[in-house]
Parts: sequence; structure tokens; C-alpha cells
Amino acid sequence: MSLETKYVEFCKGINGLDKIILREVRGCSAEVYLYGGHVTSWKNEHGEELLFVSSKAIFKPPKAIRGGIPICFPQFSNLGSLEPHGFARTRFWTVDNDPPPFPTNSTNKAFIDLILKHSEEDVKIWPHRYEFRLRITLGPGGDLMLTSRVRNTNTDGKSFTFTFAYHTYFHVTDISEVRVEGLETLDYLDNLKNRERFTEQGDAIVFESEVDKVYLSTPTKIAILDHERKRTFELRKDGLPDAVVWNPWDKKAKTIPDLGDDDYKHMLCVEAACVENPITLKPGEEWRGRQELSAVPSSYCSGQLDPQTAFLCDKFGFA
Repeated sequence: MSLETKYVEFCKGINGLDKIILREVRGCSAEVYLYGGHVTSWKNEHGEELLFVSSKAIFKPPKAIRGGIPICFPQFSNLGSLEPHGFARTRFWTVDNDPPPFPTNSTNKAFIDLILKHSEEDVKIWPHRYEFRLRITLGPGGDLMLTSRVRNTNTDGKSFTFTFAYHTYFHVTDISEVRVEGLETLDYLDNLKNRERFTEQGDAIVFESEVDKVYLSTPTKIAILDHERKRTFELRKDGLPDAVVWNPWDKKAKTIPDLGDDDYKHMLCVEAACVENPITLKPGEEWRGRQELSAVPSSYCSGQLDPQTAFLCDKFGFA
């Protein structure tokens, strides 16, 4: 990295919206819009885009940005009275210059702290006061980390309950050549069948039609294998027991105005989430949820997601 290159750069994005670019020494980068606290780009050291953003994405409030990593809070999907996926992804966040200390004393330099607080308008539709702190970090090796901390700041003694997801859109070369490992044999709720509960039967998840499932009691690590690109995404999570897997396929894609007709072929949402058992916070209590994404050459650690083997793969690059 040249001396002129900044780890954190503030600039204007599409339609003049405020944007932050995170850069690391090896050349990887991430872009974050203050609108929605929304990560819209994550590139590896070769400049390859790892997140999917729709060809028809609308970067104009009050519309949510289609793609990247939307923050679903305080409601996932339509599981409540709010707009689908809540309001955090359509609000303007601010830079948090004085966040409370994080437990880990990291040496990462490419990070930004954002904060979202209740507004008087939001209190009318969701009558609670809160602070949502979001740290987005780009590690030296190109890993992308999002840490969320939600605190109940109600002064009326009332608890509140919420559901949550990092609605991550991964960029894949060809959805029919993708498999997801780590969710086999688990129970899931099928959103295409009135959230009926089933057990996953396959030895991995593959895609041949529309999929919209919430997997329950999931492991801390999930792998998304893009065979065409010979790349594996690894999703590691903490505090988020569920995992949503979604692809709209061709017919549904045509009904989504801000999604190109063929975009479904190049996207897959695998979302670290807390859906089945909502989180309840008493006044003063804080919840923390974290996800870390990395992209490595395939079929790196394929079918070997037990912690010891994964550690060896991470440490020594075993294939």
C-alpha cells in the first residue's frame, strides 16, 4: 500500500449518498453506505467483487438497496407489523466516533463504527428507544467482519423484542453450480410452504428452483462453494443461531422490480440470522451478533467443516 492510500476514506457514492471505502494493504476493499449502514461492495486483492448487487438496484431513499449486506432490524421478513425486514436498512446511520470498547483488542486499521438511534418518527411505528452500534472491519487478509450491538435505552422500564439478519448476497458465477455445506440434516422452516418445518435430507444444499428456508440451530460455520469460480465463501457467526438461504429463481425474479430477470443466476443469499426465537432485551441490556466472511480457493475444506480440520485449513492452506 502506498503512503497515499487510506485505510478509511469518506466520499460520495451513487446519487451523492455518503459512502466509506475501507482498504487493506494487499488491495482488498469494502464499501459502506451510511444509508442503511449498508455494505455494497467487498473485493478481494485481485479486485474481484464478492458481493452481489442487483443490476437494477435503486440507490435512492426511501427504497432499500437490493444486494450487498442489508441489515434486517428490528424485524426479519414480514414476521411482525413493520415493513418487511424492518427499518434499519432504510435509515441514515451516523459515524460513531466514540464507541464503547470492544472486548477484542484488534490491530485492524480498516474499520468504521456506525450508530443508529430511534427517531421520533420511528417510535410511532415501533415504540422503543434503542442504540444500534455496527462495526464493519476489513481484515489484513481480506476477511469482512460485521459486529452488531443493540442496546435497549427505554426509560419507561419496558423490554423490547426483535428479530435480526445480515441479509448477505454472495456473488456466484452460476447458481446451478453452487452448493452449501454445514446445514445438512438440520431442521428448517420453508417459507414457500407456510413456514412448515422439515428436515434437510441432502448431503449438501444445491439449487434447481426457488429456495426460501430458515435453518434452525445452525453451526457457527457455513461454506458456500462456487464450483465454476473455484471459490469457497466461509461464513462464521456468533450470537445468530439461524441461517436463511434464499434464491428467487426465474419466475420470482421477474416479479421483483429492482432485480434483473437473470440476476438470480449470479446471487445467493445465505444470512446469519435470529428468527425462530426472537431476542428480548430489558432496559440497559445489550445483545451482540457477529458475522465474519472470507473467500478462499475451492474446494478448500469442502466437506471438512469440523473445527480442527477447518483450523488446519485456515492455518496451513490444506485443500
